[in-house]
Amino acid sequence: MMSDQTRSSAAVLAEAAAAAGFAPSVHNTQPWLWRVHDDVLDLRAARERQLQASDPEGQLLTVSCGAALHHALVALEAEGWQTAVSRMPDPDDPDLLARITLTSRGGVTAEAMRRFQMLGLRHTDRRPVTDIPPDEQAIEAVRRAGSTGGVNVHRLTPDQVGELGSAAARADQIEIMDPEQRAEIAYWVGGDRPDGTGVPMEVIPEAVTPSIVPGRDFVREGHLHTGEGRAEAIDRAAVYLMLFCDGDEPAGWLRAGEALSAAWLTATELGLSVLPFSSVIEVSATRETMRRILAFIGYPQIVLRMGNADPDRSFPPHTPRLPAAQTIEAGH
Repeated sequence: MMSDQTRSSAAVLAEAAAAAGFAPSVHNTQPWLWRVHDDVLDLRAARERQLQASDPEGQLLTVSCGAALHHALVALEAEGWQTAVSRMPDPDDPDLLARITLTSRGGVTAEAMRRFQMLGLRHTDRRPVTDIPPDEQAIEAVRRAGSTGGVNVHRLTPDQVGELGSAAARADQIEIMDPEQRAEIAYWVGGDRPDGTGVPMEVIPEAVTPSIVPGRDFVREGHLHTGEGRAEAIDRAAVYLMLFCDGDEPAGWLRAGEALSAAWLTATELGLSVLPFSSVIEVSATRETMRRILAFIGYPQIVLRMGNADPDRSFPPHTPRLPAAQTIEAGH
């Protein structure tokens, strides 16, 4: 973003909304719509990009939109703007998820600029992490970053990681056996996707590798090279963090998305590889397993695998993004 004192508030907000397009979203659906008017930026749910089979209540849609909200705020902070945020501002309009208002402008910190730079570097890496355990201070920094706005972060114990692995395998099996969910995965994953959404073959591993916690089964092999095959389980040095809320309602889902973004950007800055697990949240039976891991003190929103990427590997390509014209509009 350019620092130009003469730019209108609408232009500033439109640029922040464009930067928010880098945010992670389930199956890269980018289920958000921004509306710019005067000094206000509205965030709305784009229901046409909701996963109807695996996310009928819109939980993961709202988490995805929360990540985009945090990205927009990071972009504005990097411009020195102070903002006021109203979440779920209209009870009669549940698709209006948040409203950002510009309040004042001040100095820009080096920390804000670094965080903004992470928007373009953040990515999902579905390949195995190395056997070198991640730095404990880095994990704690990620945990602190995600513990915000009423969202808590639980680090899974080794026994709980085993439970997560069983739950992930079961969730995949349930979803693949369901014709509607299988069709939904086939629609959003792989193939020729000129519309700027979905998960391309270039970011899907070319082969399934054994792991304590298996990644999502996309029912196809991709083009992303994973390295030499191994017979034993991998990712033994990975750390798993679960973001959860006290309640289970849209306001909490939105906050969880903001926390997800904050944690992921921190992990990116610290050089950690991140892989989100949402299938265990999508399936009701495995979601209850996640709740049991939490001793039923909260409601799980997303699980993150953290680890060290192989330094000899290049970054996987970024997933495509919708043109700004399809996610940002001027309102009145």
